Amino acid sequence: MRRRELLHGGSLALLLGTAQIARGATIVAVRVWPAPDYSRVTIESDARLSITSTQLAAPPRLAVDIQGLDLSPELRELVGKVQTDDPFIAGIRASQHQPGVVRMVVDLKQAAVPQVFTLQPVAAYQHRLVFDFHPVKTVDPLEALINDRLRDRPLPPPSPAADPLGELIARQLERPAPPTPFEPAPTVRPQKTDRLIIIALDAGHGGEDPGAVGPGGTREKDVVLQIAHRLKARINASGVNGNPMRAFLTRDADFFVPLHVRVQKARRVQADLFLSLHADAFFTPSARGASVFALSRNGASSSAARWIADKENKSDLIGGINVRSHDAQVAQAILDMSTTAQIKDSLKLGGALLGEIGNVGRLHKPQVEQAGFAVLKAPDIPSVLVETAFISNPEEEARLRSEAYQEQLADAIMRGIYRYFSANPPLARSRSV
Repeated sequence: MRRRELLHGGSLALLLGTAQIARGATIVAVRVWPAPDYSRVTIESDARLSITSTQLAAPPRLAVDIQGLDLSPELRELVGKVQTDDPFIAGIRASQHQPGVVRMVVDLKQAAVPQVFTLQPVAAYQHRLVFDFHPVKTVDPLEALINDRLRDRPLPPPSPAADPLGELIARQLERPAPPTPFEPAPTVRPQKTDRLIIIALDAGHGGEDPGAVGPGGTREKDVVLQIAHRLKARINASGVNGNPMRAFLTRDADFFVPLHVRVQKARRVQADLFLSLHADAFFTPSARGASVFALSRNGASSSAARWIADKENKSDLIGGINVRSHDAQVAQAILDMSTTAQIKDSLKLGGALLGEIGNVGRLHKPQVEQAGFAVLKAPDIPSVLVETAFISNPEEEARLRSEAYQEQLADAIMRGIYRYFSANPPLARSRSV
């Protein structure tokens, strides 16, 4: 009987033991994270919260009753944290539904798939109650990339009949564009691929997960996203052997993406390369220099590489994933399909990048290191993780915040990509432009 009451009307109940239910919990912080992929609302408290939630369709909204709480100024702040350009959330209302119960209503701009879950204390966070709103139908990222490319390629004007000058102009417009300044002239012309070359750029951390924080307060998630956008601009303006390139960002704003989803996104767009951008941190401020890592299936190449991989692999715990709806078996299958060929190509890519990055900044290690990074486990995409610098070093933190250094770093990575492709032409695929 009790079970039927809890499930009546489509309500979702998060059941806790009597001793775990919050009584007079204090709200520590509230946050709203809008993003094209999904929007997230987080309520952080000093004790675990017990809630019931009901999804309503007309108009679309989610009603949540939070037990053991009185309406506080912190909860009222949620109303003003919703941005007008949030793709999913239209507004949030909060009221004292009854003594010890706060009702929160999230009004939606469109039908969405909500996920409601709690997170245990981790890192700098206490207990978190999380509401994620996902689109009912996701956009095909590969189709979006190709359409974006087609929009950038204007069609020649129609040729008037019996107009020789018009025919000449049309033929001129149909000629391929000259190589971009970034594209080197290889001594041996590589095989022409005649299709779109896609580079997946993975700006590490994001949203609830700030990554490493420098002594001056610089957050890793911010600087690597800035570098990713600079690199994206260079890639989109470039080509390989006359073929256009396109950058695909696993996140293009400040929101959290689970590690296995980053891999899935790169595979969905059939990326030719995967570059994960990070900014390292260590216990002491003296550590410095950039590093490049590839995947290892047989243990880390050094204790430092193992430590960094373990730290980066904890991103899911900090950023927060819904373990109840997460298909662990599918995710693990994707992350376990890495191949010897992929690792071999990744080491080549890493070597090309390392050689160019070393021309604009100091290297922490002169060779590509290896460890079990979860985000590098796409089985069919050469994948590397670039630690751009030690954000824990005050001097390098200042460089990472510098627009000039970000530009130099983006140029160096771009040259490394061309250096890799000049020796390893991308294979022909069916996604033509």
